[in-house]
This record gives sequence, structure tokens and C-alpha cells, in this order.
Amino acid sequence: MDSTRQAEGEKRVKELLIDPLLRRGLARPTSLTKVQFEAMTADLCARLAYMSGPSLMALEEQVATSPGGKDKDRFPIANRILEWAAQIQPPGDDASPLIRAVFANALGQDAVAEGWAPELLAELRHNRRWPGAFVVKTVKDKAAPNIRQMQILSEKRARGAALSFEEEHWHGRRKAALGKCRQIAKMSSEGVAC
Repeated sequence: MDSTRQAEGEKRVKELLIDPLLRRGLARPTSLTKVQFEAMTADLCARLAYMSGPSLMALEEQVATSPGGKDKDRFPIANRILEWAAQIQPPGDDASPLIRAVFANALGQDAVAEGWAPELLAELRHNRRWPGAFVVKTVKDKAAPNIRQMQILSEKRARGAALSFEEEHWHGRRKAALGKCRQIAKMSSEGVAC
């Protein structure tokens, strides 16, 4: 997401989520100072800028029906709002700071170069955690048959042999998945705000 789209998204979050909740009378959590609350809402605007208008309206309704505080008249903490947002409209691969960070790191670059990036991306989408050594090994093991199949089909094509419909379809999907991962890695390593 470029800076213009990010700014438009932040404005949309403020107009469709933050302002309506304030108009409903939800106050800042008592554990936060006014400055901390303003920082929290600004951070929410930045993190949720990827969301569409209808998804933000659905999130506003969810937050309004599940307020925080003893008297149920307070904004829930940001983490709770972000959890609800991810359920309503999960961030795309290019919007997730975690996915961008992993693919900007040597780990993601290696995954792209070695061909196991689609499995790494699937793991990141599922668990939303930085993968440790055990997870990386598991992901590589899971990717090994797909990497080998891709090599076999590429060699078959290089020899001029025809691929079956299923092989052609699988090869195309795998190639597209690898291309998507390469694009995420490229944007991430260039420091582009996705």
C-alpha cells in the first residue's frame, strides 16, 4: 500500500470506526491517559487502513456491542479490536507487518530463493508468529515434495515433453504462488509500505 492509499485508509478508519464509537459515548479505557488513548487510536487507524468501508462498519458494530470497562462504556483495548478486525477482514499478505518483516529478513529471502516461500507464507497466515527453528524445519519438510515436483515438471517442459492438464494446472498455481512471494519479498526489502 503506497502512502496515499495508507492516508486514505487511515482517514476511512477514523471516519467509520473511531468517530462513530466516540459519538456513541464510548470513553477511553481508564488504564490509559488521554495521550495514550490518542496514540492507541492513531495506531489503530494505521493498522486498520487496509480494511474496506463495509468491514469497518461491521467492526464498529462489533466494538459497540462489546465495550470494555466495568460499566461497559469504554473502548476495548486495541488488541481486542485488532483481533475482531482480523476475523472480519484479515489483512492481506502485503498488509501484514509480520509477513513483510519475515520476507524482508534473510529467512524470507532464503525461502524465496530455495522455493519454499509459499509454505512459509501459509504458516505465517495461519499462526501469525515469527517462525522459530522447529517451525522452519517443519515448513521446509512440508515444502520438499512440492519443490521436487516443480523441478520435475520444469525439467519435463525443458525437454519439450507435454504436461498433462493436472500437471499444467499445478505448475501454474505453484508458479503464481512463488511469484506472489517474490513480490512480497521485493516490496518488503525495498521498504515499501505494502
